[in-house]
Amino acid sequence: MKKKLDENRPIFQQIKEWVEEDILEGKLAEGEVIPSTNELAKFYSINPATARKGIQALVDDGLIFKQRGIGMFVAEGARKKLMSLRKEKFYDDFVRPLIKEARRIGMEPEEISEMLNKGVEKE
Repeated sequence: MKKKLDENRPIFQQIKEWVEEDILEGKLAEGEVIPSTNELAKFYSINPATARKGIQALVDDGLIFKQRGIGMFVAEGARKKLMSLRKEKFYDDFVRPLIKEARRIGMEPEEISEMLNKGVEKE
């Protein structure tokens, strides 16, 4: 399924994020080949250099690796690494601000835990 490009964000970043999502969701397994930069460029009607920049960011992060003349593959441990990075981001983006606000309004740690548990049970 073709994903829609957001013109307000760098395209290479979107390419990187889409591959990351496919790894997280298990659509791309460790050791599995990923689309080439030329395939991505053709599919999304973008410049191959833009696709290459997104893929290179994944290589730099150690999530994919290149085998010259064969293709690019999902690295071993990529999903686990992504999960760890996402958990850290979740903590920074949601948990830290939640705790800061809870302290500001005088909540005790037990109250915070109780609220979180209540929310988890309802979802």
